[in-house]
Parts: sequence; C-alpha cells; structure tokens
Amino acid sequence: MNQILHSKIYGEEKSGSPLLVFHGLFGMLDNWGSFGKEFGEIMPVHLMDLRNHGRSFHSEEMSHDVMAEDILRYMEHHGIQKAHLLGHSLGGKAVMQFAINYPEKVDKLIVVDIGPKAYPPHHQGIIKALQSVDFETATSRSEVEEVMSQFIKERFVIQFLTKNLYWTDDKKLAWRFNLKTLSEKYEDFVSNAIKPGVYEGETLFVSGAKSNYILPEDESQIRQQFPNFQLVTIPNAGHWVQAENPTDFNRVAEEFLLGSSTS
Repeated sequence: MNQILHSKIYGEEKSGSPLLVFHGLFGMLDNWGSFGKEFGEIMPVHLMDLRNHGRSFHSEEMSHDVMAEDILRYMEHHGIQKAHLLGHSLGGKAVMQFAINYPEKVDKLIVVDIGPKAYPPHHQGIIKALQSVDFETATSRSEVEEVMSQFIKERFVIQFLTKNLYWTDDKKLAWRFNLKTLSEKYEDFVSNAIKPGVYEGETLFVSGAKSNYILPEDESQIRQQFPNFQLVTIPNAGHWVQAENPTDFNRVAEEFLLGSSTS
C-alpha cells in the first residue's frame, strides 16, 4: 500500500523549487512551524511528518532507505520534479540517503546537526521514559511529565516530547509517534550509517556550536559522500539548532538556498 507522508504547505503559490523539511526523532512537522511560515514568504515550503511520527502513517519498517522511498513517493504524488531538501537529525539521515539514491531529484541539500556516519545508541533514557508512561493511569499532561521527569532531567526535552501527546477518540492520552517500531528498529536508523554513494550537488551541513553530533574528524567522511559541501557552525546552539538560534540558522539557510551556484 503506497501511503503518503502527512505535510503542511506554506507559500504554495510561490514559484521555483519547493523546500521539503524533515524533523528529527520523536519530532513532528509542528517543530518547524515558525521556519515554515517565514520561508513560505520566499518559496513553497512543505513541512513533513516522517513515517511513524506526527500524523503520518505507522509502519513496522523504519530505515534510511524506506524513508528515502517515502520522500520519492511524496514528490511523485504532488507532481514535484525537483526539490530542495532540509533534514534535522533523523530527518537529515533521510534526506542524505534520498540525495544519494535520487540525485536528479534534488536541487540543494541542507543537513542539520547530523553526519552520514553510524551513531552509538544514545536515546535509551528517552525511550525508557516514554515506555514508562501508562496511559491507563496517566490522565493529564502533567501526570505524563511527572513520570518522564524520573528519567529525563532536562525540562526542555520533556516539553519537546510531550508535544506529541493527543487525545484519542476514546478520551485517552496517547503518543502520536509509533513508539513500538521506533524502539524496536532503533538500531536500523540510528546505529547505521547511510549507505555508500556520492551526491555531488550543493550541500550545506549546519552544526550547533554546543553540539557534538558533527566532529572535526567527521569531515573526511562527509567529503567522500558529499564532495560539494560546506559546513557552517551556528553559535549559541546545541543539537536543536533551528530552535535555539533561529535568527542565525534562518539567515544561513536563506543565503544558501537563494545564493547562486558555486559549483
């Protein structure tokens, strides 16, 4: 069954290549709402929910390749021949794999605070916290937050995760993301590098100055697969670069997308 990713579109009447934006693990398109509104004044912007996230379909499959296929299917469904792609963290892995698999479909590529390498498991605490919530007994957002605070000390992380809460038709709280698949297939999409291949188009890697997701020693691997790349570090920002310093992030993204080709 060919299911299509859920999206929210800004600036649909604008001309030129659209920009498809993909969030990170346990995120949703709403995380990019302010960005979408701002950039929708410049170009068509499609904010996307990855599979098993937000309002997109749930599936037992979760890998870089199937996420790349989801992007292709979405573009075909909407009649998009070529697009700019932007992906943060897990979404960055998805757009990197797409660019390698379907380079002719990509105009410019922006990868936010993630590299093509395999990462060691590092979300165990978050997964444990999410799995510890019993929706038979937790009947309010504050009760969910209280359970999660036993495992997660950072208040902003709890707030980020609880944006995924919603009320089901039978008046119970639930997670929008598919926690079962995301926890079971975690190593398929986090602890795996993207597949070999080269994308020669213009690519911007953006890192947060306070993040350790992209290290100096990662640049050689990035260069092997994305030879036409530039790396910009955003000050006063950690892993959630676009949320922690939106002014600098948006400026860098706009300059890259609207600048003339340097290749």
